[in-house]
Formats: sequence, structure tokens, C-alpha cells
Amino acid sequence: MARKYFGTDGIRGATNTQPMTAAMAMRVGMAAGAYFLRGSHKHRVLIGKDTRLSGYMLESALVAGFTSVGMDVVMTGPLPTPAIAMLTQSMRADIGVMISASHNPFADNGIKLFGPDGYKLSDEAEEAIEALIDSDVPLAPSAQIGRARRIDDAQGRYIHFAKATFPRDLRLDGLRVVVDCANGAAYKVAPSALWELGADVVELGVTPNGTNINDRVGSTAPETLSETVVASGADIGIALDGDADRLIVVDEGGRIVDGDQLMATIATGLARAGRLKGGGLVATVMSNLGLERHLAAQGLGLVRTNVGDRHVLEAMRARGYNVGGEQSGHIILADHATTGDGLVAALQVLAELKRAGASASEVLHRFEPLPQVLKNVRFDRGARPLEADSVRAAIAAGEQALDGTGRVLIRASGTEPVIRVMAEGEDARAVEAVVDRICAAVREAA
Repeated sequence: MARKYFGTDGIRGATNTQPMTAAMAMRVGMAAGAYFLRGSHKHRVLIGKDTRLSGYMLESALVAGFTSVGMDVVMTGPLPTPAIAMLTQSMRADIGVMISASHNPFADNGIKLFGPDGYKLSDEAEEAIEALIDSDVPLAPSAQIGRARRIDDAQGRYIHFAKATFPRDLRLDGLRVVVDCANGAAYKVAPSALWELGADVVELGVTPNGTNINDRVGSTAPETLSETVVASGADIGIALDGDADRLIVVDEGGRIVDGDQLMATIATGLARAGRLKGGGLVATVMSNLGLERHLAAQGLGLVRTNVGDRHVLEAMRARGYNVGGEQSGHIILADHATTGDGLVAALQVLAELKRAGASASEVLHRFEPLPQVLKNVRFDRGARPLEADSVRAAIAAGEQALDGTGRVLIRASGTEPVIRVMAEGEDARAVEAVVDRICAAVREAA
């Protein structure tokens, strides 16, 4: 069933255009509230957000929607997405809401929904809520309209939770860490947690103004982090994205370490301690073949899924794995969290660093990745470039050019009007040429 509003990670779009308007946010609140009004208890929804200017507007609209159907609302203010997942479960809320467009520019925003168990909603639940959005949802009687309140200690609760995932026998004393919070949701909690664990913290991207989230900072723009790590003589750099569910690391030489290397590091440490479940890890089709070969050499497996952390998590839960994620830095550690958590993943990486007593460059570069090229082609909303015969022919020619030594992966983004063209193989020049030819065909078709 084609979905009208929900994409791969909630509802997302440019603010003040459909579907990301205040009127739609209120409808989402009414629909999601009506869907979760079950049982005779007093119902509660937890709402968090990142630092986008439009967060104020959408938060107010959601509050109006939820209270109008009889749900009480608790607002946390700026807080990472994984914190909302954790607090939804901890506070016995019926539903959790995160207002964020993750790594997108400030002009975009989104609405992510969590169930009472702290997990993202199933396709079936999202489809049911979509149907309610377009229907007449019954309003609560006047005496049963919900109440709204803000809580002041949500940041402290999350910091305590994150620190509890770090081994009790370790401290970060003597480690200089640059942390880039993308001017986003973790701008207070991430530096505080690292400092409380003993690190010498250098802060980046901690001055949000509503419009500078992900602007030349964060996990999708780690160049400033790399420069700062080298200039400050830091041992490691940590970059989060706008809602802090993604992690990219920089070693002491300024070299970027992606999610594949980080998953390999964490999984290897857990396997050594006898705590890796499932006999390997779960990753997406985007993960490098080098990761798969590295794990196989250690007797560990790799299960691949479609792109999107929800697909990774579904496979982890179905197969009993406790480590999974994406090359882009979404890392899910099921022993600690119900969704990707950049700070928690960073703490596990730092624990490996402390246990090894070696530099980040020695510890984190676990394998040599195959040459891999990923390029994005933007197109007008409504266009269908992947259906063009010329694009299909270019993809087939690219697969033939790699001749079994690599692979081609083409997909439409689920969060923005972008076609992602990826290829990898033994020959870097051949891979680059294949991607360029396919991108040219997509541009012409679009």
C-alpha cells in the first residue's frame, strides 16, 4: 500500500509547505492521539524537538492536536531523538514524538513517532494513522481536553542514561575529545556527558540560532571537525547530526571514520567479550564490501537490509542481533537503545579506545574499504527519472562494466527528492566512470 505522508523516517518536508505545515501537524497530533487512546488510563504523549526555528510552530500545533483528543502532553525542549525514544518508555507514555529533519537543512522539518515501547512505529500503525489524518477524528468533551506541561530535567535524565552505557571500570581522563553537535539537539547533553566521564572536551556546533543546524557542521560536514582535531591536538573527534541519532568519527590525524568502521570496531569488542549476539551484525546494502570481508575473516556474518535504520532494526529484532547500523553513522546497539543513538555509540567507541591504550587511527581503521563512489542527483518533486529507459540502460551498462568485480546500487531517497547513485569495485577509475555515466542519464531524464 502506497503511503501518502510517511516516508522512510516519519513525515518530512520543507516547512510551511505540504505536508510540513502547522495545520498538518495538528492533524497528525489528532490522528496519532486517537490511534493510541486505548484503555481507561490517563493518556500521555512526550514531545521533543531539535533546534530548528520551525520547531516552535510544529510543537504548538502538535500540542493542540493531541490535547484536543484528550491526551496530556509533556514537552522536553531540544533533545536527541534517541532520548525521546528512551523517555517515552521510561515515563510510561503512550506515544513519543520527535520534531526533526535529522541531517537536512534548517528549512526542512519532520515528525517521527515512537510507540510506548520506544520503538518506531510499524508500517501498519503508520498506515492506520494516515487514514485517521484524512478522516474526522472525534474530539474530546470539554472536561476531558488534555493538559500540557514542560519538564526541566529531561536533559539530565538522558545524560545519566547515556553515561550508564559506558563501562563502569573506565574513565575518559587524559583523552581530548572534540565533539561537534551540528548546532542541533545534542548541543548541551553530549559535551556534558563526555565532560562528566572525565574527557577534556573541545566543543563545536553548540551555538544553535534556529537556522544554523547542520550548516557546515555535524556528521554530514566533518571538515571543520577534522581541522579542529588536528589544530587542537585532540585524540579523537565525534560528529553528531541534527537530532544526534547518527555518528561519524575523526581520528587524531583528521581522517574520517565512517559507520562501517565503527560497527566493525564495536562488534569486534563485543565478540571479544563474548557479548556479540547473532554471530555478526546487521547493515544495509550501502555498507562496503570491505566490511563484509573483514567480518568473514573473523568468522562473523553480515546481514544486509534495505536502506533505513528501521529496516536494520527489524532484522536485528527478528534475528536476535545486538549490533547494526548504516555506513552513514546510524548505529543501533540493542543492548542499550531502541533506535540509533550517536552519543551512546560514541561512548562504546571511546571505551574501545581506552581499553586498547592506542591511538584512534590504530584502533578504528579495521579494514581497507573497496573503492566506493556515491553521488546524489536532485530532481523536481513528481518526476520519475528511474523509470526512464535511458536510465535503466545506463545502469545495466554500469553493471556490465564492473563485470562481477563490484556492484551498482541506485535508489531514491525516502526523505528528499534525490536519486542516490552508488558503485563499488576493485578499480577506482572504473567505479567513478560508472557512477558519472549513470548520474548523467538520471539528470537528463529528470
